[in-house]
Amino acid sequence: METKEKKKPEAKKAEVKNIETKENAWEYKDRHYYLTNNQEPLTYKLASRHTQRHPLFYFDPEKGYNREIRYATNQKSPFADEQEGPVTLEHIMFNNGVLFVPKEKVQLQQLLSLYHPAKNRSYLEYDKVEEAIDELEDLELELQASTIAYQAEIDHAEAILRVEIGSKVSSMTSKEIKRDLIIFAKRNPKAFLELVNDENVTLRNFAIRATESGIVKLAQDQRTFSWGSNGRKLMTIPFDENPYSALAAWFQTDEGLEVYKTIDKKLK
Repeated sequence: METKEKKKPEAKKAEVKNIETKENAWEYKDRHYYLTNNQEPLTYKLASRHTQRHPLFYFDPEKGYNREIRYATNQKSPFADEQEGPVTLEHIMFNNGVLFVPKEKVQLQQLLSLYHPAKNRSYLEYDKVEEAIDELEDLELELQASTIAYQAEIDHAEAILRVEIGSKVSSMTSKEIKRDLIIFAKRNPKAFLELVNDENVTLRNFAIRATESGIVKLAQDQRTFSWGSNGRKLMTIPFDENPYSALAAWFQTDEGLEVYKTIDKKLK
């Protein structure tokens, strides 16, 4: 009786997953790095090897531990545990706030772009796409600020500008105020927009105008505000607080609102 030979089940072929790592996704190109906060010292030395004073580690999520990194010109990897034989260490120097690394120095580029803990803190990598996005955002912010400055009422313009240049604004004409406000908006749009949205700016300016016109009087010890006409006390300034900020806040109370309305009529 013939017996059929049982076929052994074929072993399933192991699926080979093509895991993309930081290194094999690397784009070979020249790269520029620059110090943060617009720093431009003649020379700046970035930590290039691990020392007790300046630890230089990269936490590897795949391996689950910190790996020492160092810049060795005769090695292919920036990781000390992958470097073999004698190593030639070299400094990483920024000149006038900038470091150019050609595409041939892959190990140094990867150390700076992927692993160095000081990236985005002490220095940044130049990215023309990100740079274009940042510039576009800056231009949009400047356009928004300039539009608001052009359309601002003179009282609001004076209030904002007083924060920027102080009491000098009191002697300026309306056209000078408008001109300087637009210049301020273009030069520092972020600060300008913050002041535009600060409700206390207008009230603080109102308080200063009331004092400059003599409607209210600030005591020499800067502790009280009184009516300029009869010396009757209006309010006591809280300790260690700016007098005009305190008066602006008081104008928002029930008692202060009535005084505000009276002063507003006298200023017009």
